[in-house]
Amino acid sequence: MLVSVNNKFFTFRIWAVSQALHAICMGIKMIITLLAEYTASKVKVYIDDAFAFVLYKGELRRYGLREQMPINDKTYQEILREVLPKRARLRCMNLLKSRDYTRAQLRLKLKQGFYPEETIEEALDYVASFGYVDDFRYAGEFIRCSHSHKSRRRIENDLLNKGISADIIAKAWTEWEDDGNEQDEEEQIRKLLQKRKYDAEEADAKEKQRTYAFLARRGFDADKIRKALGN
Repeated sequence: MLVSVNNKFFTFRIWAVSQALHAICMGIKMIITLLAEYTASKVKVYIDDAFAFVLYKGELRRYGLREQMPINDKTYQEILREVLPKRARLRCMNLLKSRDYTRAQLRLKLKQGFYPEETIEEALDYVASFGYVDDFRYAGEFIRCSHSHKSRRRIENDLLNKGISADIIAKAWTEWEDDGNEQDEEEQIRKLLQKRKYDAEEADAKEKQRTYAFLARRGFDADKIRKALGN
């Protein structure tokens, strides 16, 4: 039985090498040099020793792709132009079913899935064209939901960390304020101090220093903090 298995493997290797040599002779240079299992259902495909893309095992079977075999340009282009873009668009749509994402957050998700850069941008443009992803709208909604319990600086930092540009954040603030809204950071500080049971008359220098640092980490203005602490 072992001899039979070894013979089959040896026969396959000879066939694979012959296919690769034939491809080289025909001017086809793209050879699948490695198929590395990525998950139970996905495989990383390396072409000419360089990572190319991730395919499902079913897609490998459908295209008849194996290690040391050539991949013709038609198949390669079909994967890049049809298979991966369709999958990336669906990935974005499925993510957006549960909650909003910024463009940068979606880009990161697709990068984690090893999609090519061109495929990522095409998928992001696709969902943006339908208004499914909109950084300006995201920033405005974030401000609306956070203004009563977060400082302006904290909100801006959070949005920057989510990949939204400073320019879009500034425009979102302006629109929110133009609608008649106003943030009361002094009231936020008062509630936080009340929650911490802070007493300006009884607090010593050490406690005031700790409380100041606590509020500063939350992005509150230094003058507002000192005023609230009774300094």
